[in-house]
Amino acid sequence: MNTLKGKKVLITSGGTLEKWDNVRGHTNLSKGAMGCFLAEAALAAGAEVIYLHGYFAKLPEHASKMRLTLFEGIEDLARKIESIVQNEFVDFIIMAAAGSDWIIDKIFDQSGNLMEEQGKMPSDVPPIIHFKKAPKVLGQIKGWSPESTLIGFKLESTDDVDYLISRAKLRMESSNAEFMVANSSKSLYGMDEPHFIVVQNGEVVRVDGKEKTANKLVEILANR
Repeated sequence: MNTLKGKKVLITSGGTLEKWDNVRGHTNLSKGAMGCFLAEAALAAGAEVIYLHGYFAKLPEHASKMRLTLFEGIEDLARKIESIVQNEFVDFIIMAAAGSDWIIDKIFDQSGNLMEEQGKMPSDVPPIIHFKKAPKVLGQIKGWSPESTLIGFKLESTDDVDYLISRAKLRMESSNAEFMVANSSKSLYGMDEPHFIVVQNGEVVRVDGKEKTANKLVEILANR
């Protein structure tokens, strides 16, 4: 039986937190369940696990046996991944974190004045927040660590499996990833939704449920 003994696996997990000020911000519904399952499966397979987790993400049961790093926003996540993979070789990078689509550009008050307070914005009048497109971290990773095997996740709000897989293949191609795990947004609300492991060679493996998907993905990686 093949294992990941002697391999280093970096897993990102949970949602990003984009701060508006020091007490408020926006995030998403990801709590890091998939990341936890992946981390536990990789650890059980003998890997050294580096677990990058969002502010509100769950921690794996055996977190004490892993290297833990907290991240906040998508830009912080990018910096921490880049720092790790440029200072040590990581065999597998699994991007299970749910990254932000938008980050804060500027914040104005109701009169159009730029608000630059670093503490807590006044709560009596709602601010006007301008967003900008967040960077796509997945597409940068191969530039930082071209020899690592990259695994991404692609979530779409659709029940059309063919469309879901086609979108995953596009993301895989644009990021130069070797694998892409496709899943519907319904998986945010349950543990048993189907996931599709899309391989660079065109193979697609369907697995039902987050834990089984994590175990199957780690099994596939151990057999590379």
